[in-house]
Amino acid sequence: MAGGRLAATTVETVRFTRPERVGFRLVRGPVPHVVESFVLTDHEWGARLAYDGVLGTDLWGLGHHWGQLVAGRWEETVAGSPASVREEAERRARL
Repeated sequence: MAGGRLAATTVETVRFTRPERVGFRLVRGPVPHVVESFVLTDHEWGARLAYDGVLGTDLWGLGHHWGQLVAGRWEETVAGSPASVREEAERRARL
């Protein structure tokens, strides 16, 4: 536990399909099944980065409840990823 909270470690495989897709598949983590992807598409008004993910649980009602807890925290983490990537890219560009 970290600061009174549970901490989970995840291991995922990552597959790059150039130039537009990064896919992830959970190997080890707090739920039995996760498949995710980020897809970059060009539009006349600019580029769009889209996220898609599927989270699967087991253990019926208990698993469903755990999945909802994990999904909420995971969605917060994913939503913050583009901002942190942008900040780091801008920091490196200033060097």
